[in-house]
This record gives sequence, structure tokens and C-alpha cells, in this order.
Amino acid sequence: MTRVVSIFLPDLATDRIRRADPAIPADQAIAVIAKSGSKRWVAAADMAAREAGLRVGMPAAKAQALFQGLMMVDANPVADATALERITFWALTHYSPIVAVDGLDGIVMDTEGADHLQGGEEPMLSGIANRFRLKGLKARVAIADTWGAAHACARAITRDTVIVPRGETARAVERLPISLLRLPPKIIGDLRTLGFRTIDELSTTPRAPLTLRFGPEIGRRLDQMFGRSREPIDPVRTADLVEVTRSFQEPIGAAETINKYVGLLVIELCNELQKKGLGARRVDLIVHKVDNSIQAIRAGTAKPARDVSWLTKLFKDRTEKIEPGFGIEKLTLVAVMSEPLDEVQRSSSLVEEEVKDITPLIDIFGNRGSRVYRLAPVASDVPERSVQRIGAAADDVAILWSHQWPRPVRLLPHPELAEVIALMPDHPPVSVKWRGKRRKVKRADGPERVFGEWWIRNSELEAVRDYFVIEDEAGERLWVYRAGDGVDGNTGSHKWFVHGIFA
Repeated sequence: MTRVVSIFLPDLATDRIRRADPAIPADQAIAVIAKSGSKRWVAAADMAAREAGLRVGMPAAKAQALFQGLMMVDANPVADATALERITFWALTHYSPIVAVDGLDGIVMDTEGADHLQGGEEPMLSGIANRFRLKGLKARVAIADTWGAAHACARAITRDTVIVPRGETARAVERLPISLLRLPPKIIGDLRTLGFRTIDELSTTPRAPLTLRFGPEIGRRLDQMFGRSREPIDPVRTADLVEVTRSFQEPIGAAETINKYVGLLVIELCNELQKKGLGARRVDLIVHKVDNSIQAIRAGTAKPARDVSWLTKLFKDRTEKIEPGFGIEKLTLVAVMSEPLDEVQRSSSLVEEEVKDITPLIDIFGNRGSRVYRLAPVASDVPERSVQRIGAAADDVAILWSHQWPRPVRLLPHPELAEVIALMPDHPPVSVKWRGKRRKVKRADGPERVFGEWWIRNSELEAVRDYFVIEDEAGERLWVYRAGDGVDGNTGSHKWFVHGIFA
């Protein structure tokens, strides 16, 4: 069953202004002013302005009088639309093969078969909200069975995310206002005049009188919301995307036929990529069915590629997931992510050099939903900052680890608090209680002092950690540290933590 994600950007206009000028203070209230002739009114306001009492539609003069420190910026719908389109293209390459702009302030995505790449629906939605927040964009994210339900729930919630369970669309939207049905404002106003307030009231009303008075639009939106009629998402496209298409006079559905035309499309795509000197990193197969529905399959590569046989194999391994239904009328293959790829001349020596390339294995695991990456060093003495994730096929990092002291094979995601008996300030622990188990220390080595990085965080100007390698009676070796130097309270809390485990 299709699952649709709606991303609502309630403060897109003001967020765009802040992103364009990072010098704007975080607590500065911003209002976007629209004008028509001599009339000027508030078209958008950020959280600080709304808390001061500003509302969309308020006259600009009243808003300025209400908040003297208000920053007023003229509305720029073209810039807002361009920003939304750019965000949509970014989402296309990161989350789903089927992504489109949803109105003036949102994005809609079909995530069928794509959520497992993000760890499931809940981690995917939380990740989207957090990622947008890091980019300076406030987002509310909802997932439901239909575009209409996801759109309405994203705009009705006050929290960051909401998940509408499969098959529970009616219960989720019945109490929502009719303004969330994506109907023209004139129809919404007339319905309110007639006494309609919620979607449930409208959906339980006989269809014929509504159609006679307002036309088929109300019934169409209700059917789309409740899944009684399909609402395909037309994926966003840019002129620089490499795309090839094959339409069929007679619908196809057999697996052999699908694989045959996928192979032909891969050849065409690779030819187009070669003309532009590009290699594909992420390729989407868009399946257009005769019942007006769309299905998509995504394949990614660890390095830029335009090897016909390999790209064909990546898709043929997954075409079994295609559900042709009543038939497929068009197949589209599009390289949504591509990078420069130069031709490599093969060696002409009599003895071929053995080259071990594990990129195909990385591609197989990656397309099955596994997160494949490598760990690389970072120039930092703080252990949790001295490592980073890089692409599995990325170039080697020039920085090397250069620690005189041993490092554990497993670093915990976060240091875990432990109860330690130790003589202050420099003696190693004699007993450690961690995860409910008391360990008597048999051997210990240390301390290794690690200083805070004041150029990253002001709070680390005086901070230090004293690390010890300890071994208990069972032979288990742990990496523990005391926050602080054991004397000065400004250097740390003097609490003990377990940070790693040795082999």
C-alpha cells in the first residue's frame, strides 16, 4: 500500500530571509509584508512576531505599531517559490524517487519502499524534521495512506511529526476543519456559511446536493483523501537531469518484458551520460500504470557509474517488486544524482594488474537498505570527535590517528555514568560499578589527560578529562574517564564515565 509523506513549511518565507542573512539575530521578530495598491498587510510572520500578537492579514501599520522592533520585509513570492523548488530537488535526491511541490508551503513524497532505507517510518520522519531544523527550516511532517490525509495532518498538528497508521485515515481526519481539504477559498467560505465545520460533517452529507451546488470538486477531494480515487504525484524534474522514457502502445506487465525494456533504457541512459561526461550515483525507475498510479524503484551506486551491465543488474534484481496491476503504459529512467566520470584507459601490459574493487558489493548492500560506510580520522583530541563516517567508496582521508595511548575497539555512542571508587586526584579506580555490575579493578593504566577544545565550545576553556584503561578480575578491559582534574571544580564535575570497551 502506498504511503505518502507531507512536509509542511509554515515559516518558509521568514526562514528563507534568515537563511539569506545569517547576521539577523535569532530573537529578531520578522514579518513579511504584501501589498496591493495602497494596501499593505502581513503575509507571513515568524514565531517571535506571532507571540507578540501579529497575525497573517493584519494591516502593516497596525503590526508596526504593535511591535516597534519588528523587522518588516517586502514579500517576494518568486524567491519563496524558488526556495521551495530547490528544497524539493534536495528531497528528491535524499528521500524518495517521487517528490513534488505541494502548494506554496509544502512538499509531498511517495515513500513506498523507501522508508526501510531510513530505518522505518518513525526514524524517517524524525530524521526529516531534524534535518530541516539543522538547515534553519521549521517543518511539520506527516505520513498517511493518501496525499490528502498527509497534507491535512501535517497542517493540523502542533508537534513535529505524526504517523497515521495504515487503514486509519478516516479516524485521523474526521475532526479536522474543512479548510484542509485543498478546496478553493470561495467554496470553503460557502460551506462554512451552510454550517459545515469538519471533514466528517462534509463526508457524511449526501453527495448529490453538494455536487449540484458546488460541482464535482468537493467529491473529488473527499475521494482522494479517503483513498477512493487515486491522486498520483508527478515527480519534480530539472532541465539538467538525465532522463530517458519509453511509452507503450499496448500496456506491458510480464516480468520478462519489463526487464527487457529496463535493459534498453539503461543503454540509452548510459549513452546520454557518456555524452555529458557523467556517471550515475542514483537512478530512479518510474513506472506509470494505466490506472493513473505511479511506482518507483531507486538504485544507487557508491561511485559514479555508467556500466550498462552493472546498472541493468541492479534494477533487474529489484523489478520483481513492480506490481503492474492492469498494465504499464510508460517507463522512465532518470539519473537524479550524477557526478563527472572520465574515461579510464585500460592497461596494455601483458600482465594484468590485479585490482580489487569492492564497489559492486557495496552497491548490493546499499540497495538492500544496509547503511555501508567507513570510519575515518578527524584532527581532534576529544575521542568522540576524532572519528567521522565517510562513504564506503570515498577517497582516503589524509589525516591519521597519532595517539601514543591505546584506544578501545568500541567507542560507546555516549559516555555512560559509572560509580567509581578512586583516590583523588591522580590514582586509578579500584572499583567500578557500570550497568548494574560491580567490577573490582585488577590492573589499570593512566591517566591520559585530554583537554577541551575551547575554539569549538567556550564551555571547554578549562575542561579536562583523565582517561584510564582498567581491567577487571574477569579480564574485561574498559576505557573510563573522570570529568575534571580531581582538584579544580571548574575543570569538570569529577564524575566518572565509561567511554569504551577493549577487545
